[in-house]
Amino acid sequence: MVKVEIVEEKDVASSPYATDDESRTSSSASLSSVSSELSVDETFFDRVAALVDIVPPSTRHSIYSRISKTASIVKRGGKFAGNIIWVVTTSALLVALPLALSLEDEAKIVAQEKEMMEQQQGAQQVTLSLPPGGPF
Repeated sequence: MVKVEIVEEKDVASSPYATDDESRTSSSASLSSVSSELSVDETFFDRVAALVDIVPPSTRHSIYSRISKTASIVKRGGKFAGNIIWVVTTSALLVALPLALSLEDEAKIVAQEKEMMEQQQGAQQVTLSLPPGGPF
């Protein structure tokens, strides 16, 4: 069991941590003095860096290893996804694009043949509708 004991200093006035009796009893006065003493230039990174002394080394190592493993997995996953996207894109350009172009050309040829057949049928109907002696 821990015993807490208040130790009175002999030379109170020369100590940088010395306080008068009024500030010991007034919590609002001490809080306002603490908030005014905080450094404005302190960044979030400085505060996190100060936590190094609080977190035990085994916990820090555990956190570091988990973060590095996660980063490694994400990196490998990104490389794998990039390779898959590269293969699919290259295959589409080398196989699908020429196939699409040839199908388009074939569709144009079929449309031209259909148009020619319609013209021939129209010409045959015109020759059948004329009288055998001619129009005059």
